[in-house]
Amino acid sequence: MTSASTSFDLIGVGSPIMDLFASVPDSFLRHVQGDKGGMVLVDQGEMQRILSHLDQAPAHSTGGSAANVTFNATRLGLRTTFLGKLGNDEFAQRYRTAFETAGVDGSRFKRGDRANARCLALITPDAQRTMRTDLGAAMTLSPGEVVAADFAGCRHAHIEGYLVFNQALADAALAAARAAGTRVSLDLSSFEVVGASRDWLFSQFKRGIDVVFANEDEIRALFPTKTQVPFADLARELASHGVLAAVKVGADGAWIAQGSELHRIEPVRVDQVLDTNGAGDAWAAGFLFGLLRGWSLPACGRLASHLGAETVRHMGPIIPSVRWPEVHARGLALGPVAS
Repeated sequence: MTSASTSFDLIGVGSPIMDLFASVPDSFLRHVQGDKGGMVLVDQGEMQRILSHLDQAPAHSTGGSAANVTFNATRLGLRTTFLGKLGNDEFAQRYRTAFETAGVDGSRFKRGDRANARCLALITPDAQRTMRTDLGAAMTLSPGEVVAADFAGCRHAHIEGYLVFNQALADAALAAARAAGTRVSLDLSSFEVVGASRDWLFSQFKRGIDVVFANEDEIRALFPTKTQVPFADLARELASHGVLAAVKVGADGAWIAQGSELHRIEPVRVDQVLDTNGAGDAWAAGFLFGLLRGWSLPACGRLASHLGAETVRHMGPIIPSVRWPEVHARGLALGPVAS
């Protein structure tokens, strides 16, 4: 539970990106520079050019890795806030309104002088996503803007790995969190992040990161010489660096390791997967909720798997509001189960 000396259970740290979704025929991609599939960074002008070719305005939803974690954790019942830079446009206002309506404290958002960050997903009939991202105001968050006061009263900070592409900014966030006495989790976010920053990551593990989330590609990138080592052993290897290791292996569940403990987390089976976007973030939110409520590690993993499975049943990274009463009731019932 939240102690009397803290205002928030969790602060998310990352880029508040508005996700845009549009279903398009393959022929539409002739308007898009670059190959089909994957994600490419674009500037504001290129984003507007692509949007101008759509027949109708795209659907939108709040996005961003740490932001998704924070949003889901709030819906579960944690007291949350968020640190990231919003833009100066209508999307920025919609983003903040959506967060505050869900119950996230908005007082620690920074405000930039550019358009809000946007990620456009062009979804073709084969369900493949071609993503173009304009980081906008989010990329202007500077190390000097992140201070210990941003973390004051927060028990736990969850930082997305994409911040590590700007190591000075990641250093500032970690230093500020530690100065405030805030525990920290880091999601490695992508194998590209890990590949570009392995030495930096291990140095930060030594300085103190409490929880590290990784998927199959990310844990392999962290230990590139151990290509044949089972994921259970890789989870132990990561935990040997002094962190609580949560290694997600998709449809095969997860492994959680801490000290001498190792736990296998069974997956929650889903009949029809519509969209895996945001499932890992929902998994992290469930795990952190249980951890901050003092649940056993297996119980944390059960709730994490429950949220991840619910997310893939829907389009986009956010579980629809109409689903939350059942998600909440079923999810919280997993905690008291004996491990």
